[in-house]
Amino acid sequence: MKFPGFRSNINDDTEEELRSHIQLRADDLERSGLPRSEAERRARIEFGSYGRFKEECREALGGNFIETLLQDIRLSLRRLRKSPGFTVIAVLTLALAIGANAVVFSVLNALILRPLNVPQAQSLYGVWHSRDANPANGNMQESYPDYQDLRDRNHSFNGLAAYNISEIGLDTGNNPTRTWVEETTGNYFDALMLQPYLGRFFHASDEHGPNSAPYIVLGYDYWRTHFRADRGVVGRTVQVNKHPFTIVGVAPANFNGTLLFFNPSFFMPLVDHQEIASDDLSARGDRWIFMAIGHLKPGVAPAQAAADLNSIGASLEKTYPKTNAKWVYSLARPSLYGEYVGRPIREFLTALMLLSGLILLAACANLGSLFAARAADRAREVALRLALGSSRKRILRGLFTEAVLISILGGAVGLAGSVVLLRELSVWQPVPSFPIYLSVVPDANVYAIALLLTLASGFLFGAVPVRQILRTNPYEMVKAGSSARLGRRMTARDVLLVLQIAICAVLVTSSMVAMRGLARSLHGSYGFEPQNSMLVDTDLSMSGYSGDRVPAMQKRMVEAVETIPGVESVGLANNVPLSASENDSPVFTDQSSDLRPSNAVANAILFRISPEFLHAERTALLAGRTFTWHDDKDSQPVAIVNVEFARKMFGSVPNAIGRYYKMRDGTRTEVVGIVANGKYASLTEDPAPAMFLSILQSPSTETYLIVRSRRDPQELAPIVKQKLRGLDEALPINIQTRHGGMDAILLGPRLATFSLGVLGIMGAMLSITGIFGMAAYSVSKRLRELGIRMALGAQRTEILGAALGRPLKLLAYGSGAGLILGILASRVLAFIVFQATPRDPLVMAGVVLVMLLLGLLATWIPAQRALSVNPLILLRDE
Repeated sequence: MKFPGFRSNINDDTEEELRSHIQLRADDLERSGLPRSEAERRARIEFGSYGRFKEECREALGGNFIETLLQDIRLSLRRLRKSPGFTVIAVLTLALAIGANAVVFSVLNALILRPLNVPQAQSLYGVWHSRDANPANGNMQESYPDYQDLRDRNHSFNGLAAYNISEIGLDTGNNPTRTWVEETTGNYFDALMLQPYLGRFFHASDEHGPNSAPYIVLGYDYWRTHFRADRGVVGRTVQVNKHPFTIVGVAPANFNGTLLFFNPSFFMPLVDHQEIASDDLSARGDRWIFMAIGHLKPGVAPAQAAADLNSIGASLEKTYPKTNAKWVYSLARPSLYGEYVGRPIREFLTALMLLSGLILLAACANLGSLFAARAADRAREVALRLALGSSRKRILRGLFTEAVLISILGGAVGLAGSVVLLRELSVWQPVPSFPIYLSVVPDANVYAIALLLTLASGFLFGAVPVRQILRTNPYEMVKAGSSARLGRRMTARDVLLVLQIAICAVLVTSSMVAMRGLARSLHGSYGFEPQNSMLVDTDLSMSGYSGDRVPAMQKRMVEAVETIPGVESVGLANNVPLSASENDSPVFTDQSSDLRPSNAVANAILFRISPEFLHAERTALLAGRTFTWHDDKDSQPVAIVNVEFARKMFGSVPNAIGRYYKMRDGTRTEVVGIVANGKYASLTEDPAPAMFLSILQSPSTETYLIVRSRRDPQELAPIVKQKLRGLDEALPINIQTRHGGMDAILLGPRLATFSLGVLGIMGAMLSITGIFGMAAYSVSKRLRELGIRMALGAQRTEILGAALGRPLKLLAYGSGAGLILGILASRVLAFIVFQATPRDPLVMAGVVLVMLLLGLLATWIPAQRALSVNPLILLRDE
């Protein structure tokens, strides 16, 4: 059968082209003598018969699948080109959702799923201990004698190594610099089964007691950046804290130790620890070694290894009751600092992955609504195709082709954006003073997941209008036109839209609460004032100071900086709140004779400070006195404690002055002052006991200067550096503002705030598309009704109410529910962001305003379409 102007496949034709073909055939039949109505009826029948015939032949032959697929792709591309607005919105929506999932999964893959870059990484475990059976309450630090007992007496590991991280002063012949080193036991590289990139490693055979192995192994990245990949560097001597060490090799590429987030400059033997710090290798109660790690022997399960270690721990407790409490040993993956960081990171990333998955589902639901509205606009075209013989299967195949094309475009754009973002994250240094290293560049797993999500998304949102098309009655549709009305009952699509808006409102509320909390945290009450102060830190051991030379040099440093014009006060400490690592020390009542850790009244955070420290920090002295330079090693040990310490140790604050308590070594210490509670380890911590000892009575080479001044830090920093270098040119110095010194503590809240902010923006964008889809669908389904209303003289407000009343009502429901859920989520946020609370009028007003603006923005285009209806043209077409 041949028709004038008829092309090879009616399923490739648009509605206008189909009508043209039918009219041409009807003209032929009319010229043969048939009445016009009969000619048009027969033309439609012939087209339908021929279309079904072609479909049956094609399916019987089964050889034109590729041709049919290409035709579907061409038709889908042509339709997408005709609707650029819809295409851009759909692609960007999916790009955001798939890109977010790719970023989160890539980080999850890098931190949790991807093994360490060592041979047989799946059998590598770290030793973790706690005072109870809950690993979350434990830590990973051991004393060197305890490590030796665990290494030599266990029957579960092929080799148990240990390591520690330290900051040292390195002099390669030029200006000395501060850098980070990983101290390792001699068997470290052998236990990890690694081979050097250049030279050799140090081994257990190189160790013959303390300070017996003056060797270092450079990290591959440090070798390339600081030694310009010089292969002749092996055998060269450098100064580590003024002690000569020989470079014996370079670690393999892509090996950055066994801790994520940490990229050491080089590795050195742990037996040389006393060359860079004061910790005692022989003190069993001095727990400073970071973690013991090793490969399990074949056939040994983690539970068996833990039982083996617990038997050793029980033996050590009996032998050394004063220093070894009852430890419960367990195994943990070493890369995430054991359970200390590993468990929170796993929980956070899991929650983030679930949120990003919900965002993807919301995106698919939004696109499903848009597709439903698009299908409603093309209802007559679909009906005409069905009437002319095209099968529902073929129409649905074209629909899914269009959906998958959109998802592929969105996935490609989202993945490209995520790759750029992940590359930036891989080189990001949020804490300049700490060598954070994290490679989150996507690998094959990330690309595979992105492809899977892309295809699944296309089929998911493409399936939304399927029922709508399957229930289409072509004859009724062609005869009656698009006159369907929206029902009054709540549909599943309505419920889903309310849920999406509620999620958006939760994310908007959470992000605003987090931002307000972060803003307050920068000006909150910490027990000290970070404004107008600078932090100058060094370690005198890096320049060879020890013994009585240390306090003398520290006093000279304070006096030198005090002479700078504009400096108000200068304090000195071995560490400072919210900046350096805090040391816990068990404290006992004055009557205690059994000084085992289990008998301690409290574990107090310990600071060693100079007389002017409290004044420089602006820490309020509530009672008693501060230190003087006469509180030295020849006088009675004294301490200043905070309110929480006084309450736990003595029961009340007023009775604390003049009272005594005992330290772990039995030293009786007199309380001479009481200060207000502060924040010491984190912004969200509960009040914790803290004690401040005189640094003259308890010396430390670690030196932090608090310099309070109203001068510009950029102007003051070089003057301070010049003054201190005038005392010792080899002194490695790091200078930053007090706020800058809090970067490590604020990193978590800042990341949480940033993540919630991004999710809030994405939720807002998805809500816009969701409300837009519902509004567009509502207008499309009621065009005829709106035309009749206009023809009868309805006002513009009545038209808008009829067209957009339902979407706006759903927006109100979802926003209200989301705001309530956001308020309930404040307790969770309070654990992450300091002073986070939604009971803030600015937050409440901001959420309401944002949701109102989102609703107005999303309904703008459908409102314009509803108001621009021409009833004469519409009713004539119908």
